[in-house]
Parts: sequence; structure tokens; C-alpha cells
Amino acid sequence: MMKGLGNMAQIMKQAQQLQAKIAKLQEELGDRQVTGSAGGGMVQVVANGRQEIVSIQIEKEVIDPNYAEMLQDLIVAAVNDAISKSKAMVNEEMSSITKGLNIPGLGGLI
Repeated sequence: MMKGLGNMAQIMKQAQQLQAKIAKLQEELGDRQVTGSAGGGMVQVVANGRQEIVSIQIEKEVIDPNYAEMLQDLIVAAVNDAISKSKAMVNEEMSSITKGLNIPGLGGLI
């Protein structure tokens, strides 16, 4: 009976260590950035590892009041590209910590 408790204590210790690693990685990923782009780089969006938009850069050539709808579409595309890259970065880093384990609820931590 006591042997089972020792195994449980070891599992809990490992879970706490994993949780600490994940928290540290989340903090580090907040400082890392990826760039998404659209229109051949005419619109660039930088996002961090928290999927927050850090900056948007728009080339002057695409700023034309007659083509506002096109510019809006390019911005949306660039934002989506940056967020997609940010999520991929987070997933890659997270899988390196969890060693590919499928841990239920882990997705809610990132």
C-alpha cells in the first residue's frame, strides 16, 4: 500500500516540475517574436508567443484611399499569418518540454 503512495508522490513531483517548465517557457515565449506578412511583404505583422500583435508595418505603396478594402484584407491576412506562426512556435517549444506526451488540458496552458 505504501509503495503506491510513493509512486503517486513521484508522479506529483514530476507534474510540478513539468508545470514549472511550462510556466518558464510561457514567460520566455512572450519575449519571442514572429513576423507574418501578406501582399509580398507589403504588410508585415509582428506577434509574440502570447499571440499578441506587437507591431504592424505597411509599405506606403499600398496606402491608397481607393484601395482601402484591399489594404484591410492584407492586414487581416498578415495578422492571421503572424498568429499562425506564433502558435506553431509555441506548439514546437511546448512539445519539446512534454516530449510529445498527449496531456489532456495542456492546450489550455498556452
